[in-house]
Amino acid sequence: MQEKLSFTSDGLKLSGVLHVPEGRRPGERLPCFIVLHGFVGTKDESHAELQARMLEEFGYCAFRIDFRGCGESEGARGQVRCFDQVADTKNALSFIAGREEIDPARIGVIGHSFGAAVAVYTAGLDERLACVISSCGWGDGERKFRGQHPTPEAWAKFTGILEQGRRHKAATGESMWVSRFDVVPIPESLRKNLSPKALMEVPVETAISMYNFRAEDVVANIAPRPLLLFHTANDVITPTEQSIRLYEKAGQPAELMIVNGTSHFPLSEKDAPRTRVLIRSWLDRFFPTPLRGRG
Repeated sequence: MQEKLSFTSDGLKLSGVLHVPEGRRPGERLPCFIVLHGFVGTKDESHAELQARMLEEFGYCAFRIDFRGCGESEGARGQVRCFDQVADTKNALSFIAGREEIDPARIGVIGHSFGAAVAVYTAGLDERLACVISSCGWGDGERKFRGQHPTPEAWAKFTGILEQGRRHKAATGESMWVSRFDVVPIPESLRKNLSPKALMEVPVETAISMYNFRAEDVVANIAPRPLLLFHTANDVITPTEQSIRLYEKAGQPAELMIVNGTSHFPLSEKDAPRTRVLIRSWLDRFFPTPLRGRG
């Protein structure tokens, strides 16, 4: 069952979809995951929707949301600020904890890419989140960008865009907009995995916010709550080392899974069967649902 919902975050109306497994009994409260989409993406037709559907099939409620400025939510289009997204996640948690289908003591967060960084950071600040799954996420914005723009020429171009954007804002009061692929390069062959509803341009201030965001600084706070850091090997979009470094800074119980397959999109069609088995086995061990095994 899916239900469209809305909630308020800093005065903005944000959009969400709640997934509830068919096997839920009347009055039963189930564990739930808040599902966070990637860079200027959307909850719909995306990796976030694939994650939500997977979790519903596993026997969890899942609440996928559009961050402010994205998808069907209110807010200036593309004006993404990392700490605003942390606030949106915390407000989604406060909202969904009041639903009759949800066990308020067993709400986790799962995110992909940018959403994974926000998931880790939010859980590092908010002890109400009981479990964290990071899919191809990152922990240090500056180091991530250096990995995404690895040559001296590419780094000079990227930092030049940031500086030009700062000067433009100071001179005009307006944001300078750039292609999303100038901020986060994605090979043509992988762009089909993006949501068709994702934004294609962003203001430079969005990139600056990401540059200064460091989930590594708070990841240790998640322990003793369970943390899964899932990443594709040789990720050509978000460097795999980002999850490795997060794991090194995390407390226990944390687990790091690095898998071969489609770069950065572990729930793509050919890799989803294996990815689902790995994530389900981890959930069975660290964050089980009462629906598991129920006929």
